Amino acid sequence: MRQRKILIMESNEAFAEELRGDFESREGYQVCGVTDDGAEGLELLEKSGANVAVISLFLKNLDGFTVMEEVKRKGLKADFVVLGNFSDDKIINRTISLGAKYYIMKPVSANVVGDRVAEITEESSAPVRETVERRRAGTLDERISNIFISIGIPPHIKGYNYLREGIKMAVSDPHIINNVTKGLYPIIGERFQTSASKVERAIRHAIEVAWNRGRIEAVNAIFGARVYIGTEKPTNSEFIALVADKLILEGMM
Repeated sequence: MRQRKILIMESNEAFAEELRGDFESREGYQVCGVTDDGAEGLELLEKSGANVAVISLFLKNLDGFTVMEEVKRKGLKADFVVLGNFSDDKIINRTISLGAKYYIMKPVSANVVGDRVAEITEESSAPVRETVERRRAGTLDERISNIFISIGIPPHIKGYNYLREGIKMAVSDPHIINNVTKGLYPIIGERFQTSASKVERAIRHAIEVAWNRGRIEAVNAIFGARVYIGTEKPTNSEFIALVADKLILEGMM
């Protein structure tokens, strides 16, 4: 198996060691550096040729933004998973524009960060026979993300990933929408190491955020019809089914 090089730039020493331990426990990963200094991290990135940098926005000497800007300016090839304490959309959008694959709000477990890095590295190292399937999955993820952005569901809340996972499951198996409580929620909970009830609440919160932001017209525009009016909002299962059905009709199966 090809070794994937991971660089950790994290200001919290204890959490940095948790991240190191998680990656070292996974087959096919090599931690090529751990630092709380942005300038040192940039130097390590250049020397090691790391595939993925897990980077905090708060670092010594050079902050996370500056490191990413320098990487972009120098033309270095590395994917970023950014860890931050901010929920501001401008900050999140800035990290994405600088090449971040994920922006993850702290506090977060090392295992979740490791899983997000695994998604990135598995896609980039997929063998030729899997290329079409990987591209399809990536396209589906991108389409769901675009829908979420349009209707105002921010990527830093937990319900974002739970809802995305639920929609992907419903696209793959539309019948699961008839069994969200005993089927869909527990499966998502297992994948994200949480309870089914927390998954349900987080998804409900994500939908409420969109509606509270007054994006109803954007929702109706996406689905091509006046699906909702006023303060009316869908249940979790209704929303998942609605988005999944649209994606199926678009051929994203």
